Amino acid sequence: MTRDVVFTFSYETYADAAARGMMRPPDRILQTLMSSDEVGRLLVANPFRSLASIVARGLRPAESFPAREDRRLITPTRLARRDPTGVSAIVRTYRSYDVQLRTATVRAGMTRPAIVTTNPLVAAFCPFSWADTVTYFGRDDWLSSEARRAYWPAYAAAYRQISESEVGVAAVSQQIIDRIDPRGPATVVPNGVDPGEWSGPRPAAPDWLGAIPGPRAIYVGTIDNRLDVEGIAALARQRPDLHVILLGPTPDPDYTRPLRDVPNVHQHAGVGRSELVAALRNCDVSLLSHRRTALTEAMSPLKVYEYLAAGLPVVSIDLPPVRGIHDRVTFSARTADMGPQIDEALTRGPLSDADRQTFVDGNSWSSRHRAVLDLILRSSARHRPAETFAV
Repeated sequence: MTRDVVFTFSYETYADAAARGMMRPPDRILQTLMSSDEVGRLLVANPFRSLASIVARGLRPAESFPAREDRRLITPTRLARRDPTGVSAIVRTYRSYDVQLRTATVRAGMTRPAIVTTNPLVAAFCPFSWADTVTYFGRDDWLSSEARRAYWPAYAAAYRQISESEVGVAAVSQQIIDRIDPRGPATVVPNGVDPGEWSGPRPAAPDWLGAIPGPRAIYVGTIDNRLDVEGIAALARQRPDLHVILLGPTPDPDYTRPLRDVPNVHQHAGVGRSELVAALRNCDVSLLSHRRTALTEAMSPLKVYEYLAAGLPVVSIDLPPVRGIHDRVTFSARTADMGPQIDEALTRGPLSDADRQTFVDGNSWSSRHRAVLDLILRSSARHRPAETFAV
């Protein structure tokens, strides 16, 4: 027996997910839903887009969604370009989103579908009286994201509503579960890896990486305020023989100003998946050099799983979701103090091919997603209680 499912993104679209190689946890869950024999009809919903942005995009190529009769993509529309910040206005906004989703499910012939959303505001404030079950998937703690500070009151209200409504919650860390404190079913689903990307012999190093001497310590990810740039600068100055590579997009180039006069720190823009794999597999040690914040303490860093899939020893600041992943992860209180752990990692060298493959097989996305599917496709226990927000 199959179940109809509605999946909604948070703030990015299917086109955004496809452009980045479907590599983030919500993208991977969507891929599982799209291929699962347990899913009947599937409706995928982008976040709201303003009518003005839709018109502006009119001449661009259509989104590369693999549509078929039982797999559809919709983009709900509105006049405003962004969400309001007031809680009551947010509630009104997502009731409108609910109406557009319901209309689309009727057109698709869906009856009492299961809902899974990566947006806490959708999980909390869409009434979903027409749906069966609702599941929220949290890959970050939105309530501690500085970039969305204006919405913290709305996220706090959303977390309360998710808990009180007994919405199912899957999250990448126990810390996110604890902050929501759900009364309904909940499960922790850490990040994983795609065995197809990490199997086989080591590929050749990209030319830009080959020009950097060893030993090479690499950090992968968006270069933003999660990264301890002052700590990286201090570490690199202490260890002029070590070449530190920062691989990923830099939204604010001024953020890395402290690194510009450090000759053994090398920045490179984000690359495609195959080049990322090749870069990691041709380095010597990997770094999780984040600042310690409420946001980073709730993350399940995807990069750590990919570092280990590449066979690299990992030197990390001590964050709860990183503990217990593998014995080749060593910890330091601060990025600036990572020198001894890096020396130890370089002495021990990479994981053996057998150990690396064992890690890849044991941490595959497919093994992670069984728990997510069980939660999404669970039987309904009760109706959602009425919302208590004035609108």
